[in-house]
Amino acid sequence: MTAPQHPAEPLPTAAEIDALRTSHITEYPDFPTPGVLFRDITPLLRDAAALRAVIRWWTTLLPEGIEYVVGTEARGFVLGAPLAYELGAGFIPVRKAGKLPGRPAGLKYDLEYGSAEIQIPENSLPAGARTLVVDDLLATGGTAAATIELTRRFDVELLGASFLIELEGLGGRDQLPGVPLSAVWTL
Repeated sequence: MTAPQHPAEPLPTAAEIDALRTSHITEYPDFPTPGVLFRDITPLLRDAAALRAVIRWWTTLLPEGIEYVVGTEARGFVLGAPLAYELGAGFIPVRKAGKLPGRPAGLKYDLEYGSAEIQIPENSLPAGARTLVVDDLLATGGTAAATIELTRRFDVELLGASFLIELEGLGGRDQLPGVPLSAVWTL
């Protein structure tokens, strides 16, 4: 477990974190398409104390020695950057194609509803760096698998992938064999 950067401040309890899920994650049925239950994290993000509690709790789920947090656009940025700060680690953004200058490393991948391309800044991760991939949601696993594959091209030591929310039953874990996974909330 990684120690929080502010050990004098008590960590929230599991019950407090669970209560934040029910009070700070809003569900929207049939959005963006019929049959999808969208989980909106905006209420969590706008409550500074709740967000801080979740980020601090999240650090207790992670392995020791993380040097870099790799976060996928866009909510992986919003959650990955404060998580990296709390861990005392660097943050590396994974962006949609065409958003980075220079010659970024890229990867095209298929989604259940089309295809996408992600990119990472060139020379952003040194070989052997102890790295964690972070995003808001693990559902079918396509974006997470692509981010992990792209990150591994830098010859890093991938310590795992972690998510704010993991949706069980959608096959996300199956797309990430051999990758240690954690989630703040599993639904």
